[in-house]
Amino acid sequence: MTLLWLALAVLLLPALWLLALPLRRASAFATAQRDYEESDRSAEQNLAIYRRRRASLEAARERGEIDDARFDEDLLELERSLLEDTATQARRPLKPAGAGRLMVPITMLAVTVAAFAWYSQQGATGDLALYAVQQEVRQAPNGSPAMMINRLEEEANRQPDNPNVWASLFPLYRDGGRLPRAEAALERLITLEGRQPSLLAQLAQIRFFDANRTLTPEVQDLVDETLDKDPREPTILGMLGIEAFDHGRYEAAIDYWRRAVAGLNTPDAAESLRQGIAVAKARLGQAVSDQDAPDQDAPDQPAAEGPGISVRVRLDPRLAERVDAGASVFVVARDIDGEKPPLAIVRTTVGELPLTVRLDDGAAMSPMAKLSQVQQARLVVRVSPSGQAVPQPGDLVGEHPAVPVTASGDEEAGAPVEVAIDRIVTTSSEADD
Repeated sequence: MTLLWLALAVLLLPALWLLALPLRRASAFATAQRDYEESDRSAEQNLAIYRRRRASLEAARERGEIDDARFDEDLLELERSLLEDTATQARRPLKPAGAGRLMVPITMLAVTVAAFAWYSQQGATGDLALYAVQQEVRQAPNGSPAMMINRLEEEANRQPDNPNVWASLFPLYRDGGRLPRAEAALERLITLEGRQPSLLAQLAQIRFFDANRTLTPEVQDLVDETLDKDPREPTILGMLGIEAFDHGRYEAAIDYWRRAVAGLNTPDAAESLRQGIAVAKARLGQAVSDQDAPDQDAPDQPAAEGPGISVRVRLDPRLAERVDAGASVFVVARDIDGEKPPLAIVRTTVGELPLTVRLDDGAAMSPMAKLSQVQQARLVVRVSPSGQAVPQPGDLVGEHPAVPVTASGDEEAGAPVEVAIDRIVTTSSEADD
């Protein structure tokens, strides 16, 4: 900020110099004006013209060309003309060249104070302070996302009405899996910037993933509002494609994702959607077109993406008769504290149990919460007779309290963790994973 004020001061110097310039020229201007007035002979010329015309009128009267009445009328008009010509030439005495010298520094001081006051009210001092904080953290040897969040939170307390502060905080909260704070930051940003389609779409996406990829009435309202303002909003279309894919509506998912790809300007996101389209077409038994095929130059995706957990899922024989073979089974990994959305999720059916699956970043619900971000995770396996992702009474559940997240190549540590589906959810509070 010190450099900013110095820069403003430097910019003010030419303006102050221009204010002082007339004072420096005042003496020369006063001398020139005095010389001009002393050499001006306009009044004498007007008086000589008056005398000649009066003499002409008197001669005309003596010759009998005009009578006395006409003479008096013409003489009055001549005198009036002389008064008009000489009245405009009346001049006030010139003041000294230094008169009013005190007003110059007063004006300069007023201009300086007004410039700094105006910039303090209307300038981007808040954005400059925000930029300075970000640069300081990025250049710090111990800089980290947590440090950046702490510094930005301090800025948010200092300038709560600066939308750029909340726009910087939101992705940090989101990528760190702190969804309640991410949602609060995004809501504050919407309050300041208005209900823009891109902001509404991100809010809908957060609430969609927080509800286990379910279009709750609240999320649906945001979807409707966003599409009403921008029917081609790619975030909303991509989210609707995920929801359709999860419920087996592959043709709808393909349609949503194709429309989303058309509106994306980020190659990575577009490539991810193309891969989703290819999977959906494979589920439908269709050939993948060149348009929808994933980028051939992109590296092949490994079966296991980094750290993860191998899970052996089985159904307690006592509960086998309570569900059909086609009932959905959700294998979910959550953080121990329950502050983040599900870190990974795999969906299968009762008919495929017992089954061994691996949870890793490839099964993440969103980029904002991944299994590789934690060292331990809590496993929850739920059978949903209704096929809905939202937990509800009547579901069958099995849990494992804390499982270490291991590297994919660690055979000993990566031995499957057995989770038995052995109890029935009876209350709404118990249904919440």
